[in-house]
Order: sequence, then structure tokens, then C-alpha cells
Amino acid sequence: MAPYFLRNLLPKREKNDHARPLLTVLGELTFVQWALFFSGWLAWTCDAIDFFSVSLSVTHLQAQFNRSTHEITTAITMTLLFRSFGAVFFGVLSDRFGRKWPLVGNLLLICSLEIGVSFVQTFQQFLALRSVFGIGMGGIWGLAAATALENLPVEARGLASGFLQEGYAVGYLVAAVNNLFNVPEVKQGWRALFWVSAGLSMSAATIRALLPESEVFLRTKAMEVEKGHSTTQKTKVFLKETGEMLKKHWLLCIYAVLLMTGFNFLSHGSQDLYPTYLTVSKGISTDDATIATIIGNCGAIVGGVFAGWLSQYIGRRLTMLIHVMLIGLFIPLWILPSTFSGLAAGAFCIQFGVQGAWGVIPIQLAEMSPPAFRATFPGVAYQLGNMISSASAQIEATAGEHLRTTVIKDGVAKNVPDYATVQGILIGVVAAFVVVVTIVGPENHGSHFEKAKTAFEEGAADDEPIDDSARNDKLISTMATL
Repeated sequence: MAPYFLRNLLPKREKNDHARPLLTVLGELTFVQWALFFSGWLAWTCDAIDFFSVSLSVTHLQAQFNRSTHEITTAITMTLLFRSFGAVFFGVLSDRFGRKWPLVGNLLLICSLEIGVSFVQTFQQFLALRSVFGIGMGGIWGLAAATALENLPVEARGLASGFLQEGYAVGYLVAAVNNLFNVPEVKQGWRALFWVSAGLSMSAATIRALLPESEVFLRTKAMEVEKGHSTTQKTKVFLKETGEMLKKHWLLCIYAVLLMTGFNFLSHGSQDLYPTYLTVSKGISTDDATIATIIGNCGAIVGGVFAGWLSQYIGRRLTMLIHVMLIGLFIPLWILPSTFSGLAAGAFCIQFGVQGAWGVIPIQLAEMSPPAFRATFPGVAYQLGNMISSASAQIEATAGEHLRTTVIKDGVAKNVPDYATVQGILIGVVAAFVVVVTIVGPENHGSHFEKAKTAFEEGAADDEPIDDSARNDKLISTMATL
């Protein structure tokens, strides 16, 4: 008989026995549920727009600050390093005080920093602001995922996870289109990327501020008012339950960080230096590199949404494994062609695999996390993985300095970094690592995590679902008195 971790790749039959048809579930969603999902998706999209504005501007930043590719990618590394601090800070605020205002404050912070980045004059100023920016960016993913998913029915969460995560690809797409059409037309050049990012972040903050708090927190607050608990009492309970959760789930925490380390190496290793790889190692124009990036992100969106939907039926880990294995099959198409059409096809296929696997991550992390801490736990695991993989662009840049190739451009042979081989080796090794980690990991497919206690209630670390009828009755009576 096969080992348990292999037999457990498929979800248990009873998980789907009472599931309603997806179209029926989608048709029953309220305006508030749709709006909350959109606000979470938009917040995550804004995060990606800013992050990839730097990746797309590497050559412009080199000219602006007279620095090497390796030095410019230090800004990417510093942003990723500091994101863990933001994940802890904003995740704790969200699990303790609710989803709404921590996310609004988080978006306003990154809006302010984006405006600051657009006015820097020296590389030291740029590097300092991008480092601080990591704190702001670090909080977005966990808060956005909790906001988007916990207010939806279980049957819709797989598809929603795919759409949510591909806000990342949409953000890359928006940044690429902005870089292609807007940047060349304004005298400020690359700075225009961050003006657009700031405006969209402000819009996302405004939308979230206009929407209500998550229903889970409204119900809990109503119960806490009934009990007469003060803010001080709830904070003490929160700190106690956080400690209990860490003692109980320390092994799960380590596993989640390992999983997210592999996934972040996949995404950053295949995207951060990709435009530079096309222009330097393949000799194509900056505009064609941007178009190839756009095509690649179209593949990412298709892959992520498809995988999220598929995971609802065949399980989270099996869907992830299928897409990671596709990455291995697509690597030759990604790095061997020398024509634009071949490179664009490779970009589409590799991102279909990478972001297809990623499309399952929001719901996989939410379901496997301690349910009362589903903003802090997934967000911190995600950003710690980001921190460990933060040097991926620098690893590729440094390896490219030592592993070189010759390209013919305008009839002249030129010795350039062989980023194709470097990226192929890195992604192949990381994909194998992700396959192993995914197979041996847990899965809690179809978890009703919205029925768990919130982090400032006694017993929150026990992970046991509760009877929601009392909470619903109290919410109705409380809302009626407002």
C-alpha cells in the first residue's frame, strides 16, 4: 500500500459530498462578499505593481544612479528582507483588531512610500526607501488573503484563491504596460511607474475603508460586548493564545516557511531578472522584452485561475504538484529559443506552471494555518519565505558574471552573462525541492476556518470549530440596536 502522504493527496470523499455547485454558490454571493473579495484582490495587485516597477526599471535605474545590475538588484533584495517585519506587525494587528483598518493603514503607508520613491535623487535614498517599503509591502498579502477568502463560502474558495493570487500577475501586467506606453512619453521616465502605483494604492485604501468589517469579527465583537470584556482583557487573551499556538504548531510553522521559500524562489527566480535576461542574454529590444513579459503574465493569470478551480475538486497539493512538474517540462522552451516568438511562448508556458502552482497557495495556507491566526500565520510564512529567497535576483546576477555566452548583435559578437542557463538551473533545482516539500506536507481541504474562534477569544489556539448559531443571533440583535 502507498504511504499515507501519497494516499492523502486526493481530498476525502466526504469533503465534497455536501458541496453545492460552483455556479449556484457564485450566484448567491452578496454585493458585500464580492466587494470584500475585490478589495483584497486589489490590495495584492497594488503590491505587485510596485514591486515589479523596480524589476522593469533595472536598466533605467542603472543609468540614473550609475550602478551595476548587481547593485540595483540589492534594492529588490532589501525590500524582500524587510517584508517579514511588516507581515508580523500588520498580521498581528489584523488578527487582534480586525481586517479593515489595518489593511487601510497598510495601503496608505505604501502609497506614501511610493510617492517618496518617485522623488529620490541618490541611490542611497532609493535603497533606504525601498528597504522601509518592504515593511509596508510585507503586511499586504496576509491581510488581503484573509479579507478576500474568509467571507466566501467554502465551495468558492479554490477558484477565489486562484483569482486572488493572480492579482500578482495582473500587477506585473499593469506595471509592464505602464512601462511600455507611459514611461517613454514622460520626461520623468521611470518615476512615472511609482506615481501610478501610489494612485492605485490610495484607491484600494479608499475602497476598503468604505466597506464593512469582516463578518467574523463583527460577530465576535458582539459576543465580547455581551461578556463585558475590555480591550485590555482581550489583548491579554490574544497574547496568551498566540503563545499557545506557537507551542502547539511550531513544526507546522517551520514547514510553511520551507514551502514558501521554495515557492518564492520559483516566482522571483523566473521573474525578477527576466526582462534583463531577454535584453542582455538574448539581445532583444527593451520593448519586445516588455511585451514578452506581458505575454508571460497572461499565462500566469490563466494558470493561476485554472489551478485554483481545479484544486477544489482534486485537492490542493495534487494541483500544486501537477503545475510544478509542468515547470520542469517547460524549462527548455523558456531558455533555448533565440527568437521573440519562441521566448514569448516559453514565458507563457513557464508562468502558467509557476503561477498555476501559486494560485493554490492562498487557500492552502489559509486552510492549513491555525484558523484564529489566518492573517498572521500565512502572511509571516509567506514573507519569511520571501526573505530567504530575497537574494534570488542577486544570485542570478552574480552567477551570470561568471557563466557567460556569446551573442551576435548587429553583426558583432558580444560576450554577455548567460542568464538562460543560470535561470534554467535555478528553477529546475527549486522545482524539485518544491515537489518533495509539497508531497510530505499537510492538507486541510475544505476547512471551515471561518467558524473558528478569533485570536482574542479564550481557547483560540485549540483550533476547534464552534457553534455559530449563538454568534449569529447576537450579531443580529447587536446590529438591530445600532
